Amino acid sequence: MTKYEVEEKTVEYLKTVFDPEIPVNVWDLGMIYKIDVTPHIAPSDSPKGEGNRPDGNTSPLGEDGKGLEGFDIDIDMTFTAPNCPAADFILEDIQQKIEGIPDVKTVNVNVVFEPEWNKDMMSEEAKLDLGFM
Repeated sequence: MTKYEVEEKTVEYLKTVFDPEIPVNVWDLGMIYKIDVTPHIAPSDSPKGEGNRPDGNTSPLGEDGKGLEGFDIDIDMTFTAPNCPAADFILEDIQQKIEGIPDVKTVNVNVVFEPEWNKDMMSEEAKLDLGFM
């Protein structure tokens, strides 16, 4: 998969994660602030100064894309309330689903509270579903 495809899959999978108290997914609720997809490079078992690629290339990605070992995903997200009772459930659901994307090696979900979540962060669809429009 390409980086772009992994980013698209990440959003697709996030749209399947719901707060059990609100019938809207975390993406449309605006709880996801950032998604970073970066190449995952396996640590080299080679002696110092040698690359981990059979061709001896020490760059993580060659022009042919070889050397790439998948992707790492970092997600910054928040909750609709700092004391969200479903926080552990939501975090576990996100972790498990994103780890299921082909070529994803690691997933790191960071909970942040800046900026503070508010209903203006929701998608138009979420606002309609919840009766805010």
